[in-house]
Amino acid sequence: MDALAALLVFVVLVAAVALVVAPLRRGRTERLIAAEEARREELEAAKEAKYLEIRDAEMDFRMGKLSEADFRALDRQLRAEAVEILRDLDRLT
Repeated sequence: MDALAALLVFVVLVAAVALVVAPLRRGRTERLIAAEEARREELEAAKEAKYLEIRDAEMDFRMGKLSEADFRALDRQLRAEAVEILRDLDRLT
């Protein structure tokens, strides 16, 4: 009977710990999900802004505001930054 009582105490103790820890873990998980979603939104906004910068640079080049050499250098830089943003987005998925 002592072994059965010890087993019962152990089961009750494990259940109590599980009941106490479950909400704490859930709250942590929800915060992590919210942080990841905020980061995703930030990266999506950065991606759209970078695409706009690329389009603006192309327009400036077509209008003669940028030399071909300046445009090529700027375009290369902007596209490299866009690729990095896309990689960051891919890492989140």
